[in-house]
Amino acid sequence: MSSIKWILNSAMLLGAVGAAVGFWLILDSGEERKKAIVKNLPEANPVRREETRRRNALVMQAIKEAAETDENINIESFKKKKK
Repeated sequence: MSSIKWILNSAMLLGAVGAAVGFWLILDSGEERKKAIVKNLPEANPVRREETRRRNALVMQAIKEAAETDENINIESFKKKKK
């Protein structure tokens, strides 16, 4: 009885793994499609890439300045808005 249960459990496990692999193969996009998607990403545009680089540099500069000061920047900006 135990061996039949083991065989059935093994068969169910193999069936589930087989189904998962089958779905993965069906849904997996081809290499050409992946290249087309990467080609159409906004970062593929040199102008957009440079804008992103500049924005990231400004954010990093603001983070660096915030780390170097002991003042709470949020309170400072709130006081300026309130005036």
